[in-house]
Amino acid sequence: MTYTHGHHESVLRSHRWRTAGNSAAYLLPYLEPGQLLLDVGCGPGTLTLDLGERVGSVTALERTPEALDLCRAEAERRGFPSAEVAVEFAVGDAHALPFAEDSFDVVHAHQVLQHVADPVAALREMRRVTRPGGIVAVRDSDYPAFAWYPKPPALDDWMALYLRCAVANGGEPEAGRRLLSWARTAGFADITPTASVWCFATPDDRAWWGGMWADRILSSAMATQALDSGYATERDLQSISAGWTEWAAAGDGWLSITHGEIVARA
Repeated sequence: MTYTHGHHESVLRSHRWRTAGNSAAYLLPYLEPGQLLLDVGCGPGTLTLDLGERVGSVTALERTPEALDLCRAEAERRGFPSAEVAVEFAVGDAHALPFAEDSFDVVHAHQVLQHVADPVAALREMRRVTRPGGIVAVRDSDYPAFAWYPKPPALDDWMALYLRCAVANGGEPEAGRRLLSWARTAGFADITPTASVWCFATPDDRAWWGGMWADRILSSAMATQALDSGYATERDLQSISAGWTEWAAAGDGWLSITHGEIVARA
C-alpha cells in the first residue's frame, strides 16, 4: 500500500494545521480525563497531542520510524511527555496493531482508512484493542464531494488526477461516505454517524490552502507518482498549480471539504 500524499513539507504544512477543534469536534464530547487513547496514523502529531491533553495519556502510532519521528518532534516542542500528559510512540500496521486486546478506552484515526488496503480489517483491529464499552472514532474526507467556486478547469483536472493516483495506490477516495458501511461490516452495532466540513473562503484561508496545493501538486509524492506513471506531464502539473493560485486570488472563492465521521462502541 502506497501513501498517496507522502511527507513533503507542503503536505506536512496542511497536516500540522489540524487540531482537535478543527478536525475532531465530533469526538470531543466522548473524551474524559484518565482515558487511554490510541491515535492510529498520527502524522506530525498536532491533532494527536491535542487529544492527549484532553485525556492525559496518548499512544501515537505510525507505519514507519521516520513518520513517527515527526510526532516525536512535535511532542518535544510541546514539552511532552509531562506530568500532565503521558505520550508513548509505536510503529505498526493498522491491519495488525501491536497491542493486546482491550488496551485502550478510545482508538482514533483521522484521514487514515482512505489510504489502507482493507478498511474493514483495520476497523476490526481497532475494535480488538478497544476495551468493552470504549469507542472507535474515525473521520475521513470524501473527495468526490468536494465543492469549489469559481471553477477553473485546472481544478477539475486536479480532482481527476488525485482520484486516479489514489485508486492506483489501493486507496478509497470516497471513504467518508463508506465509514458507516465499513463499521457495520467490521461488526460494530452501536454506531453514531455524522458529517462535517472544512470551509476555506476568507482571503487568508484561500491563500493558505491554495498556496499549499499550488506547491503540493509540484513537489509531493503525488506529483512524482503522476509523472512516473504517465498520468500527467510537468506542464499539466504547472497548469494545476496555476489553477490553485487563480482560485485563491478570487474574491468570491469558496471551497468545502466534506468528511464522514463515526463513533462506534466496542
